[in-house]
Amino acid sequence: MEKLIGNVFVDADACPVVIKEEINKFSKKFNFEPIFVTSYAHASSTDQPGRWILVDASPEEVDLYIHNHSKQNDLVVTQDHALASLLLSKGVYVITPRGKQFQENEMERVLHERYMSAKARRSGKHSKGPAKFKKEDTERFCTVFCEILSNVEGK
Repeated sequence: MEKLIGNVFVDADACPVVIKEEINKFSKKFNFEPIFVTSYAHASSTDQPGRWILVDASPEEVDLYIHNHSKQNDLVVTQDHALASLLLSKGVYVITPRGKQFQENEMERVLHERYMSAKARRSGKHSKGPAKFKKEDTERFCTVFCEILSNVEGK
């Protein structure tokens, strides 16, 4: 079977283990080797499936690696809005571990909200943070991830 999807990169520093496991399951079905990118500071000593790229622990190193190595029709799993914005302009599919697929037409709003939240935190206002990761998040991720892979394979 010809492989139409490009590489599948995972920003592994903030990706839940259950999502990494699901990605590995889908890798067999859709015939790809996931590329998990993590910093040395977050690296695990266990032997895990997939290809693992270790980068320096400096801020944004994982994002820089993914940005510099991704190309059109690749798929990236990240929750980093700024990275998503850069990748979408390259024709990369971007999905969060909770199953939200980023769209280019929403990035200006998403980045503005991110900026306003950071500004509020700097002024001393603290939000509750993200909700606890749930089974529904995993199910939504699997559905959207599989849809993207199926649509790309069908092109």
